[in-house]
Amino acid sequence: MSSTSQKHRNFVAEPMGEKPVTDLAGVGEVLGKRLETAGFDKAYVVLGQFLVLKKDKELFQEWMKETCSANSKQSSDCYECLKDWCDEFL
Repeated sequence: MSSTSQKHRNFVAEPMGEKPVTDLAGVGEVLGKRLETAGFDKAYVVLGQFLVLKKDKELFQEWMKETCSANSKQSSDCYECLKDWCDEFL
């Protein structure tokens, strides 16, 4: 397994609350703006989509590609971040 980024570790370390979508690993300013434009302005809204897709990596990565033009690294980082958060808090 690859090591996680500091952003990933920070996100997984505490409850999500009202964190902005850009706090998710793999989501920077550009993807964040695209997600916000699509209605996904908070991390918990992206978590909702993650759960609707039943935590399926392939479906989630495809959704990110279609929704905000994320590349495979960005969508994989975001998936792993949400997966680890769920393992910790759900």
